[in-house]
Amino acid sequence: MRRPFQVFAENDRAELPNGSERIARGRRRRVVRRILAILFVSFFADPLHAFDDGADGHFEKRESSHFVLFQDVDIDQTSGLRGSRRFEQRVLEVLESAYRDADEQLGLRPERQTTVILYDPRVFESRFQGLFRFPAAGFYQGQIHIRGDEVVSPRLVRVLRHEFIHAAFDAEAPSVQLPGWLNEGVAEFFEIPTTAASRLSSREWQRLRQAQGRGRLFSLEGLSGPSFASLEGSDARLAYLQSSAFIEYLYRSQGERRVRGWLADLLRKGNLDRATRRNFRLDLSELQEQFRMQLAGTSG
Repeated sequence: MRRPFQVFAENDRAELPNGSERIARGRRRRVVRRILAILFVSFFADPLHAFDDGADGHFEKRESSHFVLFQDVDIDQTSGLRGSRRFEQRVLEVLESAYRDADEQLGLRPERQTTVILYDPRVFESRFQGLFRFPAAGFYQGQIHIRGDEVVSPRLVRVLRHEFIHAAFDAEAPSVQLPGWLNEGVAEFFEIPTTAASRLSSREWQRLRQAQGRGRLFSLEGLSGPSFASLEGSDARLAYLQSSAFIEYLYRSQGERRVRGWLADLLRKGNLDRATRRNFRLDLSELQEQFRMQLAGTSG
């Protein structure tokens, strides 16, 4: 069973006009049909020909221990510190670092190489901007597809790490349907390689406290669908932020070893409630309540 599209949304989503839910459902169905048509080609044909010939008609291919990289970012030079070869090497270094971190922190280590296709920004936007109702910097569906850059920027690092987590989950347990708060929460939490006490900023914690004070926080049940695609605007942003904060809370309160065991149980057996009780000695409702209580006193 293939997972729904896992998307790194770079900017805010566009708002739907009032009273257009029926139109939106129709649009989503058309988007799904277009996605499936592209995916049919991408899964059973050469991935490069499936997505046109790129900026200059030629994708460069490089491999590392765990990744196969195809890239066609329009970089003028081939050699040198700013050349395409150094760029490709640096991208693979970021991906291999993400692989090691995922193994150490989450217990995820896909056995097969993961394919990553890095597009020239103009090619990515022309090919994929019509598939999503918000600006996307990358997505995963069997392969990682990323809008490239001329340098390995912090934004590009975040997108690569985010989408790798979706790929790793899929590789480890393709038949397990993860709830959106877990799938996106772990990917968001993993974006920034850091040893800081909190991966969220003071401003982000403040926003969560304000949402809680206004009664706008989601329940975990409300975020348990396979994706957040049905959410709009500020609700979507809050869903991603809250999911990341909840995963951070689990790491803080339960410790890395227990979180690793929880994910391993879930991916192996597919039973979230049982994995949660076994590893945390609490159920999700109790953890959710403790998270909300802690959030009320968070200083960032």
